[in-house]
Amino acid sequence: MSLTADDVARLAILARLELSAQEAKTTLSQLNSVFDLIGQLQAVDTAGVEPMTHPIAMGLRLREDQVTESDAREQYQQVAPATEQGLYLVPRVIE
Repeated sequence: MSLTADDVARLAILARLELSAQEAKTTLSQLNSVFDLIGQLQAVDTAGVEPMTHPIAMGLRLREDQVTESDAREQYQQVAPATEQGLYLVPRVIE
């Protein structure tokens, strides 16, 4: 896939960019280079390659799930105008 000068002009309008003729020419060249690179990447056969979450194989560091703070809900809710069963009550905004 390659773009034309008309495509770059249309993209500039959509992006609300004002490009000079030289900037449009440079942008056209750069965008076509990006599309060429994407084409090269898509041409690579990845059948049988397992997806990775990180380029370096490594295990996740896991830690014990421990409570580090005390329950201060009652203290926090003392300043609220209205609460019920540990929940904040707010006025209905959608009917």
